Amino acid sequence: MNDAPDKFLSMIRSARRGRHKIYLGYCAGVGKTIQMLKEALRLRDVEKLDVAIGLLETHGRAETAACKEDLEEIPRRKIVYRNMEITEMDVPAILKRHPQVVLVDELAHTNAPGSKNPKRYQDVEELLEAGIHVISTLNIQHLESLYEIVEKNTGIRVKERIPDWVVTRADEVVNVDVSTTDLRERIRSGRVYPRERIDAALANFFQDDNLQQLRELSLRELAAQLDLKFREKRDPEEMEESANPDQVLVCLSSLSPNADALLRYGSRLAGRLNRNWYALYVQTAKENATRIDAETQRRLSNTLELARQVGATVFTFKSDDIVGTILQFAREHRVGHIVIGPSARRLSWLDRLRGKSTLLEQLTLANRDFKIVVTENAGSK
Repeated sequence: MNDAPDKFLSMIRSARRGRHKIYLGYCAGVGKTIQMLKEALRLRDVEKLDVAIGLLETHGRAETAACKEDLEEIPRRKIVYRNMEITEMDVPAILKRHPQVVLVDELAHTNAPGSKNPKRYQDVEELLEAGIHVISTLNIQHLESLYEIVEKNTGIRVKERIPDWVVTRADEVVNVDVSTTDLRERIRSGRVYPRERIDAALANFFQDDNLQQLRELSLRELAAQLDLKFREKRDPEEMEESANPDQVLVCLSSLSPNADALLRYGSRLAGRLNRNWYALYVQTAKENATRIDAETQRRLSNTLELARQVGATVFTFKSDDIVGTILQFAREHRVGHIVIGPSARRLSWLDRLRGKSTLLEQLTLANRDFKIVVTENAGSK
């Protein structure tokens, strides 16, 4: 990690749009903010760049506060909400001040009501578009596609989440890692939380098993990002020669009770393969907007929006031939993996006698070109 500042510096000097660097950690307390501050001081003092703090959370940690030294901190904007004064990053002030590099802590933060953007990562996008380079911090559990995995492995439902594309599009991702033993020792010594919160923290979120799971996720995510950057640098002709149909397609249904899990699985699969992926919804005549209830319409709309948030290119077609539409789309878009949930509805023996079959069965019988991935605990038509 010693050469990370030099790499980011070279990108800064060759860029028009702002460059984005993320310090990624598996948990609070691993040292992301401190590493960010150390790099900022180096860029300012050694490289003579104009660096300012857009937003920094010390959480009362003396070590973090000490690392700030005399870095300029752009004052926060005050928002009054329900008779309470809340402070948020002042994007207009940063744009007006226009430093070369700005530090933005806690990328997954949800802004207070009344803010221009709902999420802090959207504020960062504004800064990048204005040509300001951003260094930020993020914990792995806030990635949208990991929601079910984190909940399953740790029992924790993470409320603040960001789309995976925020990390995928970052120009550099640096993993800040310490052993789980060292992290728990930091907590015991009072370096992460005040004394009155230590016992509760160690007994709940910061259990060793939880930390091990999150650390593994963080390391895997970094490996995927490195592999993706390597692939992007390969010669286009070499890429074309080795290109097989390997894009990922997630099939959606208005009847699926677990479409969110299906999409997050597809996102992770595409991430491991480092390939584009698509979400496809085929609207039959009986699912016309005038024939389905408002709740189903709302759920479908939310599902399609989530698909976009986790990085899918979304397609909607109208057809009563669902299987034919899926297979035609897959062939035209070089799909190698079709992700679908198990059938939500079991056919009766009478239906079987009449020659009926489920969508999954029809797709399997008609397909010889693609790998069909059936996820557990997800419904489909």
